[in-house]
Amino acid sequence: MRSDFQHVLVRRESGVLTIVMNRPQVLNAINDLMVQELIEIVEETARDGEIRCVVLTGAGRAFGAGQDLSVFASTPADEYGSAVREHLQAYHRLIMGIQQLPQPVIAAIHGVATGVSLNIALACDLRIAAGDARISEAFARIGLVPDGGGAYFLTRLLGSAKALELALLAEEISGVEAERIGLVNKCVPLSELEKAVSALARRLAAGPTRTYGLIKQLFHASQDQDLVAVLQLEGEFQSRAVKTADHREGVQAFLQKRPPRYSGK
Repeated sequence: MRSDFQHVLVRRESGVLTIVMNRPQVLNAINDLMVQELIEIVEETARDGEIRCVVLTGAGRAFGAGQDLSVFASTPADEYGSAVREHLQAYHRLIMGIQQLPQPVIAAIHGVATGVSLNIALACDLRIAAGDARISEAFARIGLVPDGGGAYFLTRLLGSAKALELALLAEEISGVEAERIGLVNKCVPLSELEKAVSALARRLAAGPTRTYGLIKQLFHASQDQDLVAVLQLEGEFQSRAVKTADHREGVQAFLQKRPPRYSGK
């Protein structure tokens, strides 16, 4: 993977790929180049068997301030609608790429996390927020509907009533409140965020990566299926899981009463 991105930083360590949205001067507001760079990184990550966990975060004092609205400043009014629809196709490709990654993905949220930046975090598998997080579905403040999958993720994480409350009122909530309502998995003090995310990422990177991918597929599919269909899917995925080297290692480790040494295969 190349490292000469203009608006995104990447670093690899011990099977963990950290992706840092890097426009701190504008609170990591997303422009066209940043979203294209994120898509390239995510799609290459999906093909890289050496990456076993992904962390997504923002540089400086924010996770992300949403879409950089200056992108559309020069768009003629009669072309605005079509320009936005075309623009959203890139976000949709990114969101689907994150959802379909075979590796577990952690969003590390600090400072502002609003608009489409927040919804990108919601597409991740796990979210850890810092105590200073300021989280909002801010679209209604400027007369827009949530995009980037916001309606999909919010209703499934929170239920329709709470999801509508966040979308309609567009109020900020803290990291502590986000944990209380289930929008993030955990909230920690800002000084402990990097340590907490690193520990979780290392734990996941040492786990049965292919099985994690199957678990993700099963859970995503189950959201739109009835019980009969989910039971059939779990049989299909389990038949694939039992063929992995990590399953065999897990059984051997259990029988030998030792910690497993997973290879991610």
